[in-house]
Amino acid sequence: MTTVEQIQEALGVIRPHLQADGGDVEFVSLSDDGIVSVRLKGACGSCPMALMTLKSGIEAQLKESYPDVKKVVSV
Repeated sequence: MTTVEQIQEALGVIRPHLQADGGDVEFVSLSDDGIVSVRLKGACGSCPMALMTLKSGIEAQLKESYPDVKKVVSV
């Protein structure tokens, strides 16, 4: 399984929690320097807590599971 596939699988675990609040997350890309780009969708795209969800939720989970991930950004 490639790193991208592993990241997409991890996002699949996170996704139901976001969908429960009317949002979602979509994987966009992984750069060579370990930056994962995602797109927050639905309620997450306009939520005032989106940055906290991105950093404390999505980024923390991905960095814990995959040490190659250095940062998660929303595009």
